[in-house]
Amino acid sequence: MPSKPGIILFAHGSRDPRWAEPFERLRDKLGVRRPDADVQLAFLELMTPTLGDAVAAMTSQGTSDITLVPVFLGQGGHVRRDVPALADACRAAHPGLDLRVSAAIGEDDTVLDALADYCGRMMDAR
Repeated sequence: MPSKPGIILFAHGSRDPRWAEPFERLRDKLGVRRPDADVQLAFLELMTPTLGDAVAAMTSQGTSDITLVPVFLGQGGHVRRDVPALADACRAAHPGLDLRVSAAIGEDDTVLDALADYCGRMMDAR
């Protein structure tokens, strides 16, 4: 039986462990919606696992098809420079790995629509 495809939600990281809670909830929600996929979190800095460690763990389980989703609102330096370099390093470390990198979530209009809806609800919740 072929292994499940993987998806890694890639976030910045923080010294405060509570910072990761919404990302953990996102991972869990996606896992319920996509039981056909191995859904994991990885962090750029200050938290574990790193992207390299998450990819290594998935590939050790036989996963060769991974989608990397930067959970960043904008296309700053981390998304423009760091993510491509880290993805290339993962590909080099794991020959045969199909690692696709999506746009940052904040670049998607449906995500921005959901955020605008939330902001509007907060305005009306007085």
